[in-house]
Amino acid sequence: MNQETKIVEVAAAVLQKPDGSFLLAQRPPGKIWAGYWEFPGGKIEPGETSYHALVRELREELGIQVQTAYPWLTRIFTYPHATVRLHFFRVTEWSGVLHPHEGQEFSWQSSLSLILSPRERGQVFVSPVLPANAPILRALSLPNIYAISNVQELGEDEFMRRLEAALHNGLRLVQLREKNYSREALRVLVLKMLPLMKQHDARLIINADVELAQAVGADGVQLTGVQLAELGERPAVEWCAASCHSVEELRRAQALGCDFALLSPVLPTQSHPGAPHLGWDGFAAITAETTIPVYALGGLTPSDLHIAQQHGAHGVALLRQAWASS
Repeated sequence: MNQETKIVEVAAAVLQKPDGSFLLAQRPPGKIWAGYWEFPGGKIEPGETSYHALVRELREELGIQVQTAYPWLTRIFTYPHATVRLHFFRVTEWSGVLHPHEGQEFSWQSSLSLILSPRERGQVFVSPVLPANAPILRALSLPNIYAISNVQELGEDEFMRRLEAALHNGLRLVQLREKNYSREALRVLVLKMLPLMKQHDARLIINADVELAQAVGADGVQLTGVQLAELGERPAVEWCAASCHSVEELRRAQALGCDFALLSPVLPTQSHPGAPHLGWDGFAAITAETTIPVYALGGLTPSDLHIAQQHGAHGVALLRQAWASS
């Protein structure tokens, strides 16, 4: 690889407060792309890991010491002057007071700016933002918990009661997956769910049925492994997700332009207790340097969120556990 095509390795930090707000920094005068807003970070030096570069850069640029950082996404972007590989971490705990050691401006962006109407989602209140960061802003609008419906076990009335309670408690992303329902029965159920979902600014994803999702105005579709292999282009929906079980399927989801993915099974499940599972090391190996957010699925509870994020997950997807305490 010659000098012109060499990829510059960069560590980038998404500093997040408990309320979900995140930090953007404005590039100071004298730097290339001066005035543009970005996630803080910097080049990875020879011999450094991306994590160690992150810690060093945040100490040098912002005057803070990283305490908790999760590996998240990796994006490659080509600017006129260079091609960069950005290794993003979500930093949730740090010590020290933010200080602009390089003369940059700071701005905390409310997570609410990312969950407005479809046209406004993924926008922030400062501009211009470096173009490489647009997919990151979209990914940040996805919550940490992805709930999968369990209507067949609970019954429709009880499920709707638990859905309303869960939405009231902060649930913002639900997949409707009821394999024994006819399309018409699913349509009727979706029309019951959608007003409640919209009331809470929550998103409803339909499993497998692209036409139904489009017809009823759902927020997106969850592609099966078969669909993932057969489709030649991304369906025309706002959010497209994919169910994956291997590194090959995850790569296919990325190539198709999916917005996020499920990867399973991580642990033994109630429905398949003796079946092979990935384990956390296997999950981390498959998701290493993923370009899209990945939810861990299979045998998990809400308390597994921390270990999932430690292994590169965006969050956890839950079936029975999503409705257990609602």
